[in-house]
Amino acid sequence: MTAWIRSSRCDSGTCVEARRVGDVIEVRDSKADDGPVLRFTPEEWAAFTGGVRAGEFEFEEVPA
Repeated sequence: MTAWIRSSRCDSGTCVEARRVGDVIEVRDSKADDGPVLRFTPEEWAAFTGGVRAGEFEFEEVPA
């Protein structure tokens, strides 16, 4: 099991943390150490992070 890590872009302390546990990637809310943990296979994690890098999760700006 590896230690929890945060994004280098996290500067507010309200971020997500991730770690590898065997063949599973776990993700949690950094503010809730004992809160729920999401678990992903390496393939699911690669698809998600690839989508983030490709901008697939960018929200369109909503007019005021």
